[in-house]
Amino acid sequence: MEMSRKDFLRLGLAGGVALFVPAGAVACGSGVLPSGGGNNSAQGSAGTVLRSGLELPKPFQVPLPIPPVLKPVRRTGDADHYEITQRVAKAEILPGVTTEVWGYDGIFPGPTVESRRGRRTVVRHRNELGVPTVVHLHGGRTPAEHDGYPTDMIAPVSGWDDDHAHGGALARGAKTYEYPLDQPAATLWYHDHRMDFTGPAVYRGLAGFHLVRDDEEEALDLPAGERDVPLMITDRSFTEDGAFHYPSRTPSLRGQPGVEDDYMSGVLGDCVLVNGAPWPVLEVTATRYRFRLLNASNARRYRLALDPPPPGGTSFVQIGSDLGLLARPVRHERIDIAQAERFDVVVDFSRYRVGEQVTLVNELGDDGTAQVMRFVVTRRAADDSRVPDRLADVRPLTRSDATVTRELTFQRGGAEAHGMTLWTVNGKPFDPNRVDARPALGSVELWKIRTLNVEHPIHVHLAEGQVLSKGQNGRPGPYDAGRKDTVNLDNGGQAEILLRFDGYRGKYVFHCHNLEHEDMMMMSNFEVV
Repeated sequence: MEMSRKDFLRLGLAGGVALFVPAGAVACGSGVLPSGGGNNSAQGSAGTVLRSGLELPKPFQVPLPIPPVLKPVRRTGDADHYEITQRVAKAEILPGVTTEVWGYDGIFPGPTVESRRGRRTVVRHRNELGVPTVVHLHGGRTPAEHDGYPTDMIAPVSGWDDDHAHGGALARGAKTYEYPLDQPAATLWYHDHRMDFTGPAVYRGLAGFHLVRDDEEEALDLPAGERDVPLMITDRSFTEDGAFHYPSRTPSLRGQPGVEDDYMSGVLGDCVLVNGAPWPVLEVTATRYRFRLLNASNARRYRLALDPPPPGGTSFVQIGSDLGLLARPVRHERIDIAQAERFDVVVDFSRYRVGEQVTLVNELGDDGTAQVMRFVVTRRAADDSRVPDRLADVRPLTRSDATVTRELTFQRGGAEAHGMTLWTVNGKPFDPNRVDARPALGSVELWKIRTLNVEHPIHVHLAEGQVLSKGQNGRPGPYDAGRKDTVNLDNGGQAEILLRFDGYRGKYVFHCHNLEHEDMMMMSNFEVV
């Protein structure tokens, strides 16, 4: 018999939970993490590798697919209207093998939505899957009722029991999301955010790009058109028959949430996909390209580098972060990218010889996960793009801007359910009826965050963040520039983050974007008042 989440929590949490875990404490039940509770250091990520049951293809055999740009069904004076159907479909992800995906419009990744700053984007989502879904526009400055709160679900058109709605809003078969998008040009993405089941739903394919464009960015003469390429990087494992392999406690996603004990720290696949293709190849001209890097993996972090590096130049010129352009370009030889982070970078292939093959590698990976994709320089071509020394007017927040300071600890411990030690924030598991912070509209707060047990990428909805300091040196890390919605912290890491709560009142969430941690309750509410 399947156990509902209500029963799961009632059995495990009837005795209450700790309200706060002091700095330095590790509350993990007996103090010993179950199997899978530690860090898989060989992969550089929190989690356990799940091996595929079939032989994986050799790398660099398939071309890089580019997700199609969704066309509006109609335009009005101030808005563009779209329709997306969430449905099951068959896809050839591995050559010659059929895989069932849950896709936006039946494809993985979903279609790319492109918006213009200042024009409303209205998206009607129809749910033809067998379970409820929630759509979150990650990075969107969005009214609370359209943000994709974890219990504001779209019931499948086939019907759903109201008792499984957890007290949230339950739309019947379809829901319309409205995005004002009064925010700078940026690489956003949309994905499922259903309470307790985000991990398996995203793993099955519910993710896509949403790009915001504006006049300021287009005036910079950055690489554009076919040389502006979105790259959604994920890892997956496959069963013997080609299905996505994911260790759910309830594979139907209709009962008990979570994963098998060995994967409580995260599910790491053994096959790297880019835009849904295994280790693909992109032919490029000897010109500059803009790559919109998105780590859409459940638990895997990457350290990206070019092999060979370009002679006489820097591998990556970063021009944008999660929420838009940087003030000035930042040069990197490699990039650490955690789950849900975005890096907009320019690569200058004119530094390579025609015919040269350049591999995007993952220095944190092993075997197949040590490679991501390959570029082949095919010919010389004209290039009128450039990377200016000044990109955008980004007002830096300062410590004096903050009116409130909060301290938050992300770790495994402080609560148990059904014999499992949960992932928590300040020792408390997620409760949709509890609000843990009430920032004032328009205010700036300083959040001091620390992580224990394993690495955690921390994502705050609605707010624009800037990293004030990380670690003990009092400065941001090398990959923390710009406006952020997700901050990557190592095991035992600490950060000070300045957050501006602007735009809308209402209840939102912040959580770890290791999706197995999020599903096992490492999430909290804040309400903008």
